[in-house]
Amino acid sequence: MASRPRPRNGALADERAAGQTALLVIDMISVWDFPDAARLLPHAARIAPAVARLRRRCLAAGVPVIYANDHRGRWRSDFPALVQQALAAGGEGARIAGLLAPGEQDYFVLKPQQSAFHATPLALLLQHLQVRRLLLAGVASDQCILATAIAARMRDLEVIVPRDCTATQTARRQAMVLAQFDTVFKLSTTPGPRIRLAGASSRGTRP
Repeated sequence: MASRPRPRNGALADERAAGQTALLVIDMISVWDFPDAARLLPHAARIAPAVARLRRRCLAAGVPVIYANDHRGRWRSDFPALVQQALAAGGEGARIAGLLAPGEQDYFVLKPQQSAFHATPLALLLQHLQVRRLLLAGVASDQCILATAIAARMRDLEVIVPRDCTATQTARRQAMVLAQFDTVFKLSTTPGPRIRLAGASSRGTRP
């Protein structure tokens, strides 16, 4: 992944997010060697094309894309190296990495726990980008997506969890967490193609 130019004036970002919106892609770039990965990988592969389509729409609309990945137990982890490892691993994981490979315009954070906000610079990055609405895509929907959504709401961010762009280990668990997003947290689960990206007042429309 090519290095980006250093932002001016010490800022983390040199632009503002169109529509005050950002897309956060969680744990989709991986070598899939963690416990229970074999159960999760087929579901991640299933949603990868939808996440890729949403990412392309976001980039075309000026909506920044941020990747959040586990630091794999070491703060010396290297996200560009992880992308290359995922591509080299072959199989479904490599196909996902190929579909979602970040570009020089994208951002990334490394997280030690489920929430992409915990012990990461994500909140500061969103502040610099002037983000008020966060789209969450990736895996697992009832673990890292859920923890990140709760942390985002505690920061008064609007959160959309597009149902076609998230997954977990089983269909039953996915249905349960989508119901929880809707009924408990009052979050939109509007599918990616129906999310309006133009304009600061755009909001996901509940089906």
